Amino acid sequence: MKKSVKFIFLISLVLVLQIDSFAYPYDGYYISGIRRLVRLHLIMIGAINEQKPVEGAQLKLSEIKLNLMNEKGDSLETFPKPDPELQKSINALFPNLDESYSVCLLDITQGKPLRYACRQEKRGFMPGSVAKLAVIAGFFNELQKIYPDSFEKRQELMKNHRVRAGKWANYDEHTVPVYNLETQKYYKKIVQESDTFNLYEWADHMISASNNAAASVLWKEAMLMHAFGKNYPPTASEEAAFFATTSKTELKEIAMQVVDEPLRALGITKEEFNLGSMFTRDAKQMVPGEGGTIASPFGLMKYLVAMERGQIVDSSSSLEIKRLMYATDRRIRYAASTALDKAAVYFKSGSLYKCKPEEGFECKKYHGNIENYMNSVAIIEHPDGKTYMVTLMSNVLRKNSANDHFYLATQIDKIMRK
Repeated sequence: MKKSVKFIFLISLVLVLQIDSFAYPYDGYYISGIRRLVRLHLIMIGAINEQKPVEGAQLKLSEIKLNLMNEKGDSLETFPKPDPELQKSINALFPNLDESYSVCLLDITQGKPLRYACRQEKRGFMPGSVAKLAVIAGFFNELQKIYPDSFEKRQELMKNHRVRAGKWANYDEHTVPVYNLETQKYYKKIVQESDTFNLYEWADHMISASNNAAASVLWKEAMLMHAFGKNYPPTASEEAAFFATTSKTELKEIAMQVVDEPLRALGITKEEFNLGSMFTRDAKQMVPGEGGTIASPFGLMKYLVAMERGQIVDSSSSLEIKRLMYATDRRIRYAASTALDKAAVYFKSGSLYKCKPEEGFECKKYHGNIENYMNSVAIIEHPDGKTYMVTLMSNVLRKNSANDHFYLATQIDKIMRK
């Protein structure tokens, strides 16, 4: 590393370490230890000559807030009735009433009446990686049980406790970002058994990179928190003994309880959002699943509303989940719409496809002819205050629906900003 660049890097790192804040945009390394954020910070200040993220991805730490903390009422089952004008506009996006699309839309712009629109909002879909939102809720729920009176201690544990991937990572083709603080070397890689990250980084890999290995590792850690309580984290030998001596039935029950508890506490039913199995092959062999994975746009919207109200575990946990959803990396699918470039986007997408032999049909990624799910969950916050939430789920066979989600994001934004 050249001396001048190294000097800028060291000075910048000192500045990052001195920031007293609790969030995960580009200046969030101090509290989280998420190393990719140091590189993002250096890009933002010009120390690394690479393109900055879009304007909407440049929020600072203190700028991420929960939008519905002042709303009255605790019921998640009482949504506004569909707004006639908004509903008419949303219906017009689906002129053929295609059964392959379902959507919920909620306008929560401050100082304006809540506006709601939906279509086939209670239809169940396989959510794919959107189901990782259940893992992060379960993880923070178990973390709260260990340190019920101190969110700062929960953060310290997440930052300081490093976890080896082990067999839980086998196998996932999604890569994760790796940044070496000493050499400034940056690359993306498939997670291997020997890889080690802190809990914050595993959470970031799961949400930002949608990494299945990270999801299995983090769910496993939530199970260990549940089992060991205030004695978490266990030693490597204690962890190995736990999984070796606990029956598969009990492991399954613990796993399901961990991800079920926070969702059911919010009034989200199993039909509305349920996670049924681990995300990687070896993890599924070690911990059996139960009940299948399913979600509806309505159930996912209830999740977003609960988060914005600070009701997923507690307000600090809800805000932390929202920060982890803040899109600071390359935006894809729904979030890739250029209409959203200046907006802060809190996002999770998921997909799953399956193929069967069919004359004249070539099976490709996201082109399944049996199932071809693509799902987007997004909170959009424009600089002028326009704020709304969208849950969009689709099962369009034989085509990559990413372009459709991109198109719908643009059209929905036009409708919302009229």
